[in-house]
Amino acid sequence: MHQETFDAIVIGAGQAGPAIAARCSREGLRTAVIERGAFGGTCVNVGCVPTKTLVASARAIHLARRGAEFGFETGDLRVDMARVKARKDDIVRHSREGVEAWMRGLKNTEVITGAARFVAPATIEVAGRRLTAPRIFLNTGGRSVRPELPGIASVPTLDHASIMDLATVPEHLLIVGGSYIGLEFAQMMRRFGAQVTVVERSPRLLPREDEDVSDGIRDILAAEGVRFELGAECLSLSRQGRHIALGTACGNRPSELVGSHVLLAVGRRPNTDALGLELAGIATDARGYITVDEQCRTSAPGVWAVGDCNGR
Repeated sequence: MHQETFDAIVIGAGQAGPAIAARCSREGLRTAVIERGAFGGTCVNVGCVPTKTLVASARAIHLARRGAEFGFETGDLRVDMARVKARKDDIVRHSREGVEAWMRGLKNTEVITGAARFVAPATIEVAGRRLTAPRIFLNTGGRSVRPELPGIASVPTLDHASIMDLATVPEHLLIVGGSYIGLEFAQMMRRFGAQVTVVERSPRLLPREDEDVSDGIRDILAAEGVRFELGAECLSLSRQGRHIALGTACGNRPSELVGSHVLLAVGRRPNTDALGLELAGIATDARGYITVDEQCRTSAPGVWAVGDCNGR
């Protein structure tokens, strides 16, 4: 296979990748930008942009329900989730297309669509091509963790991305995980009108935060009607007719919650397992995050890892 030489290669067009590519372009470097999916990465497509768009809709609905406090009446308020979703999709599409147009308009830059993989040090293959460069930047992002819970294969579950594709408000949303992603969706969906229960293995929410912060957030959400099941051990999932049962206790003290939907929000993992990093001499930690120094340099000369894939 013929090997093509670039001055720089950027793998992943999330938040950091496009900025790096633009800088390379300004420096006159012949640059390849490689993206296997949607331009803009997590933030634009399934993170900050869509979630904050939904949060804005939820806040407007929440304030409308409080109209009497401000001296007006709204009458019967009905949430049209399909329209809420359509607004979110339109804003995401506009952002994504903007990032792609930016990349395709850069001088000295070629955009390549496909999944890149190292085949040797400083050498990658993508879309039937072999490329090399003295500077390679990895911006491959991350994805939701799917925990190994008993019964998980027998029930439908949602993650932080698929829940934003719902066109109807869940009847009762069970959220597994009491950290920032789970809590953001808890408040949002409660304001849309769903019953919401947050299930967390730790005895408190946001266990990495100070206790007063954790308690304050719990009080705010509880005042809006979000319910909590804390210190929940031995989690399991099972079918219960059209609903889903979530077991939350062990031994002689069984406990079970029943809901219409389950959101798994128990952490994230890096998109590094299909990159062939071992063939490039790039070290990772036990969880698959790329090991970097304070300047995001990896263990391989001329290779940097930025964003979610380095875990920092």
